[in-house]
Amino acid sequence: MSIMQNTNPHISVVTPVYGCGDCLIQLYNRLKDTLEQISPHFEIIMVEDNSPDQSWDVIQQLTNKDNRVKGVRLARNFGQHVAITAGLDQAVGDWVVVMDCDLQDQPEEIITLYEKVQEGFEVVFARRHIRHDNLFKKGSSKLFYKVYDYFTENKTDPAIANFSISSRKVIKNFQQLREQNRNFPLFIQWMGFDTAAVNVEHKERAYGSSSYSLSKLINLAIEGIVAQSNKPLRLSIKFGFLLSFGAVLYGLYLMYQYFFMFQPVPGWTSMMVSIYFIGGLIFANLGVLGLYMGKVFNEVKNRPLYIVQESIGFEENNVNKTMNHRVKRSK
Repeated sequence: MSIMQNTNPHISVVTPVYGCGDCLIQLYNRLKDTLEQISPHFEIIMVEDNSPDQSWDVIQQLTNKDNRVKGVRLARNFGQHVAITAGLDQAVGDWVVVMDCDLQDQPEEIITLYEKVQEGFEVVFARRHIRHDNLFKKGSSKLFYKVYDYFTENKTDPAIANFSISSRKVIKNFQQLREQNRNFPLFIQWMGFDTAAVNVEHKERAYGSSSYSLSKLINLAIEGIVAQSNKPLRLSIKFGFLLSFGAVLYGLYLMYQYFFMFQPVPGWTSMMVSIYFIGGLIFANLGVLGLYMGKVFNEVKNRPLYIVQESIGFEENNVNKTMNHRVKRSK
């Protein structure tokens, strides 16, 4: 028998689902037991990001069992942060929790986040002070944030990820950010609302495996830097001026050798090395510029962030097939 909900939810939980169909029932049970300690009026939105397993079948079973569970199925794999956006576009709770579905984020810690946010904060992040990830995951995460902080001139905490609770006001403002390059925690921190972090327990991954390979992590870092900062372009300009200044000094030195010390100027070897060196720098700078132009090209195409193939559990059961929600620019 389905559990009915007649009141707008006080709290929404959004979780992207990929490759973790085996843990969704346990996730639901633990979320239900935890959220009912806060309020019986809640919703759980599971966004299936074209998972290769039976995740959507499990989500359908859960929605039939409990009307507070809702599902969104994306037409293809759009990535974790786009899937989070798809869920946030449908969340209507006064408070919205974002968490992963693999149970490394403990549902019971939502109470800790909720209690902290009642102190007057708009956002509270879960800080994994002891991470149960492998050395590669820990090292790559720290490296990502060090490089990101250098290029964006920010200071981020590598122990903070998606697990968080935000007010309705924060989520409404987040929905206005429709860039193709997305990173949920970085966007939330960029907005500047009163934010806090609390230490939570982080468990080892018991279901599935991380979909973030080394190449995906590198691409995520590049996209995050290009989306949030133009420092690579500024560094390219500075290095170009430095190289030109060095070339002028070297030219003056060669003229001094030729006119005052009567020494012949070195020939083809130094010239060819200089040409290859300058040519390599030019191609590298063109590549950096091309990255930014490519991102601009993606944005001006004005495509929706994601395409919904199917939805279940919503009142009208009619989530838009193309969720764009772009903010109209004033003319």
